[in-house]
Amino acid sequence: MTVHHLNQLLLVSALVLLIAVAAVRISSRSGLPSLLLYLGIGIAMGQDGIGDVSFSDAELTQVIGYAALVVILAEGGLGTKWKEIRPALPAAAALSLAGVAVSVGVTAAGAHYLVGLEWRQALIIGAVVSSTDAAAVFSVLRKVPLPTRITGVLEAESGFNDAPVVILVVAFSTAGPVEHWYVLIGEIALELAIGAAIGLAVGWLGSYGLRHVALPASGLYPIAVMAIATAAYAAGAMAHGSGFLAVYLAAMVMGNAKLPHWPATRGFAEGLGWIAQIGMFVLLGLLVTPHELADDIVPALLIGLVLTLVSRPLGVIVSLAPFRMPWREQALMSWAGLRGAVPIILATIPMVTGIAGSRRIFNIVFVLVVVYTLIQGPTLPWLARKLRLGASEPADLGIESAPLERLRGHLLSVSVPKGSLMHGVEVGELRLPKGAAVTLVVREGTSFVPAPTTVLRHGDELLVVATDPVRDAAEARLRAIAHGGKLAGWLGTGGETAR
Repeated sequence: MTVHHLNQLLLVSALVLLIAVAAVRISSRSGLPSLLLYLGIGIAMGQDGIGDVSFSDAELTQVIGYAALVVILAEGGLGTKWKEIRPALPAAAALSLAGVAVSVGVTAAGAHYLVGLEWRQALIIGAVVSSTDAAAVFSVLRKVPLPTRITGVLEAESGFNDAPVVILVVAFSTAGPVEHWYVLIGEIALELAIGAAIGLAVGWLGSYGLRHVALPASGLYPIAVMAIATAAYAAGAMAHGSGFLAVYLAAMVMGNAKLPHWPATRGFAEGLGWIAQIGMFVLLGLLVTPHELADDIVPALLIGLVLTLVSRPLGVIVSLAPFRMPWREQALMSWAGLRGAVPIILATIPMVTGIAGSRRIFNIVFVLVVVYTLIQGPTLPWLARKLRLGASEPADLGIESAPLERLRGHLLSVSVPKGSLMHGVEVGELRLPKGAAVTLVVREGTSFVPAPTTVLRHGDELLVVATDPVRDAAEARLRAIAHGGKLAGWLGTGGETAR
């Protein structure tokens, strides 16, 4: 590649990113899922579009898609709160295993009897579309004010169910007879166990190291976090476990470990997540050939109807039966089984292995994802309102910690968002533990040293200095005040108080 070609490539890449960023703005204003806009950019650049770019490398698309999914799962894990997801783990595990099994079987039966696909092709499609997409779920649910027990289950499910689905798709796409069902179950269980163990171990070791080693620059912390999460995926995959589960769990452990410079790390991870989504969707748009889709539109719509109205609701009912969840929550979870780029990426597996009819499988999955994402994504907030499911919890604090290693202390930067019950609380009423104090308040661009009677307001930024032994207690106390107000601790809300 010459320097001239490199300059052209960089220019095209920059233009695509700028267009994609503008698409994010359009998406947020119009309510359209950003997935469709990115795919549209890829299609417009493709051989049937204005760009006339010919691209048909399914293997490269699969590799890049896997890499992008690692970044997306890491970003999602970093933003997952353990206190919200912990009660949801059993239900999420049930949806990821029993729910996937029901969805694969029912969807495959529909594809075979309604569309006329042979059983191997039907099973591949059933497995491919049974995975909810982490990027779609994370991006949509965090804009919809739902109860934490619902968002916890759906986010955990999207992080967990990639592993069993990938195993099934690979098994169904392998030449020769498909393995017995009990062998597949054993493989799924083993890979999940290995991936979970490695992910938790890498996440704990990484968070321990980052909290006890002061890096020379704050910008190194976000890079280190993403590198550790990526290492978890690689270690899990090399150990013949689920790398996807490993990276999600490792990121979740680090995301709940109160790492230094946390808001900067979250912002960096979100930026990488957006780049991964943009690149992945544009590449998938390039891979599709629009004029080949016409014959597969009706089959895709029929299979999508079976998936959306039968398979997913039945899988939710069967999986959540032991948990006695209200029917309204089950109805919302049935509709919130969002598909996105993951099923399209998985549809490249049979193309790479050379399964007969693999191009048709890819086209059907592509049409199904586009149509039903366009339907389900924008209507999810409306359905939540109709079912009277909404969250009324106060907003959490944004707390960034910078370690002062030589002074054996920590500098906590605290932002008071709208909805926080810290609004109206006096500094003295925070009752921080001994060894911690509010040293500075920034309000509307003006900094001042607060008095014990200074009343905190929405939008304030506080600078809290805490010695190393009470750092965790000080942060716990601040979060308790933000959720429970000035009487937190006395009314049952957690958080340490001054002795």
